Amino acid sequence: MDAPKFQLHIAMYPWFAIGHISAYLHLANKLAKRGHKISFIVPKRTKSKVEHFNLYPQSITFIPITIPLVDGLPPHAETTFDATISLGPLIMTGMDRTEKDIELLLLELKPSIILFDYTCWIPNLARSLGIKSVHYITLSMIFESYMECMEKQFREKNIVAHELNVLNPPAGFPDPSIKLQAHEVRQLTKIVNSEFGSGVRYYERISTSTKLADAVAFRSCREIEGLYVDFLESSYGKPLLLSGPVIPEPHTSPLEEKWSEWLSRFKEGSVVYCAFGSECRLHQDQLKELLLGLELTGFPFFAALKAPVGFESVEEAIPKGFSERVRGRGIVHGSWVQQTLILDHPSVGCFITHCGVASLLEALVSKCQIVVLPNYIDQLLNAKMISSSIKGGVQVEKGEEDGLFTKESVCRAVKTVMDLESEVGREVRENHLKLRNLLLTKDLENAYFDSFCLKLQELVG
Repeated sequence: MDAPKFQLHIAMYPWFAIGHISAYLHLANKLAKRGHKISFIVPKRTKSKVEHFNLYPQSITFIPITIPLVDGLPPHAETTFDATISLGPLIMTGMDRTEKDIELLLLELKPSIILFDYTCWIPNLARSLGIKSVHYITLSMIFESYMECMEKQFREKNIVAHELNVLNPPAGFPDPSIKLQAHEVRQLTKIVNSEFGSGVRYYERISTSTKLADAVAFRSCREIEGLYVDFLESSYGKPLLLSGPVIPEPHTSPLEEKWSEWLSRFKEGSVVYCAFGSECRLHQDQLKELLLGLELTGFPFFAALKAPVGFESVEEAIPKGFSERVRGRGIVHGSWVQQTLILDHPSVGCFITHCGVASLLEALVSKCQIVVLPNYIDQLLNAKMISSSIKGGVQVEKGEEDGLFTKESVCRAVKTVMDLESEVGREVRENHLKLRNLLLTKDLENAYFDSFCLKLQELVG
């Protein structure tokens, strides 16, 4: 790797969610590989959970920070992994209360740039210290474009969220073919006005961060979200940086032996892997439908899922008699697994994903067929992009009004992508393969990341 034009010292302060922290760490690894220095600010007890992602400890230094107590938040909770989704606003409030500590750290560290996520007070603080700020957004560009258009309509029409009919895309949205169901509209409009820590609305955090930052950056590329690059750059009126897909560096450790041995029992491409990230907790009735749907497919399966709402573990919520019926061909596991290594295993042929950005990228660069089952926020639009625009996967059907899926809809989606004779299956497999080959082209990723580093250096001057 060539030496950088000049070495940057970059501070990183991602939102306290494991998915966001790991996305920033993957970025940090790429930057460190190119000779840059990273000061990575992370909650004290969370450091041990993510330090295995640090592939360049000589260049990436973890800076632990203590989260102030917040009424209603369990004392041990530092990230969304430690609490339910409903407590997210309280975790954000705790993060806001670190502002003075962050100021002291930045005075001591003296970075040239800080990359941040949701903490909309960072740009003004950084500017006062002579530091450039970049709002590095780990959500998708399609979601940001949709929300930007919705927010603009709210302002122009002076209405509240529930008064706007957005079954069709809001005015100005780049892809008019995207259609939402009633339950998706309710969720997105609720998000726009929901409070997300310290009395600040969710989307207000994003828009304020974007407005005040010196630049905005996304973990994306034109090959996936080309429609939205020019739209957002014009809308923001400031530099928009693309890091490219930031495909994680290859793992140096092997897949855990017990999982490798179990998967190896089955023929190539026959196992269905299902996982919904570090935050999603289904309700028990939907967990039941999901598991019965996996059983109904007849394929072997591995489901890595968090405990459903109201339960301490996923195991205690498994339907009666289910474990006995699928013994030997089905696993339901409630703890962290090496997802990328599971997806790389030759026996795994299908990935049912919630469509978070990180998991979606892992799906796209894998050989697995893709089934999308989004749960909330940006996942809804990511799923539309993959299933409707790119046509690289199949979405599990949900009820128009209630947003519920059934065991039959889960089974139908899986069989569609796994059936070699299915016309829809053939189309999504072909489209996925084309995009996978493109994303794995080293020249493409290097070109994006070289440009990303150059623009960071130009920002510093």
